[in-house]
Amino acid sequence: MNFGIYYILDFGLKFYLWFYCITNICDFEMAPQLQAVTEPVWLGEGPHWDHNEQALYFVSIFDETIHKYVPETGKHTRSKLDGKPTFIIPIEGKKHHFVVGLDRLVVEIQWTGEDQTARLVRTVAEVDQDNPNNRFNDAKADPRGRLFAGTMGHEYEPGKFDLKKGSLYRIDPDGSVHRLESNIDISNGLCWDLQRSAFYFADSFEYTIRRYDYDVETGSIANAKTVFKYSDHGLEGIVDGMTIDTDGNLWVANFDGRQVLKIDPRGGKLLQKIPIPALQVTSVTFGGPDLDQLYVTSASMNRGEEQLPPCGSTFRLDGLEVKGHPNVNVRLQ
Repeated sequence: MNFGIYYILDFGLKFYLWFYCITNICDFEMAPQLQAVTEPVWLGEGPHWDHNEQALYFVSIFDETIHKYVPETGKHTRSKLDGKPTFIIPIEGKKHHFVVGLDRLVVEIQWTGEDQTARLVRTVAEVDQDNPNNRFNDAKADPRGRLFAGTMGHEYEPGKFDLKKGSLYRIDPDGSVHRLESNIDISNGLCWDLQRSAFYFADSFEYTIRRYDYDVETGSIANAKTVFKYSDHGLEGIVDGMTIDTDGNLWVANFDGRQVLKIDPRGGKLLQKIPIPALQVTSVTFGGPDLDQLYVTSASMNRGEEQLPPCGSTFRLDGLEVKGHPNVNVRLQ
C-alpha cells in the first residue's frame, strides 16, 4: 500500500469539503467529515454493514469481486467470483455464508473474509429467464429477512441499456420467487419505514423515488406513488442506492451528481446535499458502532472521461448527527 498516495488523497478530501463549506457560507465546524477508507474499484455497489462483525461488505460489479472492510484494523479484502456480483448480504444464522446476486442468479456463497477464498455453495433462485442478458442490480433484506432484489436490462454500451426489461422480486425464506413489479429500467434504492408501513424504491431513469404501502406480515407492496422528483429540485444525474435514518429521512446516492442527498419523503423536500469527490456515487448505508456513520460507495467507470482517484473509493461520512437502522440479514430455510 502506498501511504503517500493515501495521505495526499486524505488532504485533498479535507480541502474539498473545506472549499465547499467556505463557498456555500456554511459552518465549517458543523460540516460532515469525509474520508476515503478503501482503495478505488471499478464499480463499487451494494454496501451492507454487518453490525455483529463491525464490518462493511460490498461488491465491485465489473471486477467480479466481493469485498470486506474492517474499520478497526483498516483491513480490506476481496474475492473474485465467476460472474458479476451485484449485492452481498449475510445469511441469518449461518456464519460466513452470504446471498450474492450473480448475473441473474441468487447464489449462496461461503466466505471467511480472507482474500480469494470465496466458494459457491448453491443456487437459491434464478429470475428473468425471458431476458437472459439481464442482471441483478440492487437488493436488500426487508425487516423480516425476505430478499427484495431488482434487475435491469443489458448494458450494451457504457451508460446505454435495454430499457423496461427489469423487474422487482421478493424471494421468501423457502426460496419461492414473487415478481412485484415489471417494466423497470434500473432497479435501485430499496428501504423500509416500519413506523409508517412504507417501502421506498427507485427506477433510476424515472429520476424519481416511489413510495409503496408495505405489509410487514406478508411482504406485499401496493399503491405506488411518486414522493420525490429530481426535476422539481434542479438535480442532475440519476437516483442510485439509498437508505433511511431513524427520523424517516432518505439518504440517496446521486449518480453522475457528485453528491449524497438527504430527502424528507413525506413532504418531497430536499433537506441537504453533501458533496462527494467522485462523479459516480453509487450507494449508501449506515454503519459504525452507533450506526451514525454513512458509508458511500462509488465507481470509476471511464465513459469517455477518465475517473481518477479517489473515484471508485468507498467513503465514510462522520458528523451527520443522525443514525440509521441495523441492516437485516437474509433468512433462508
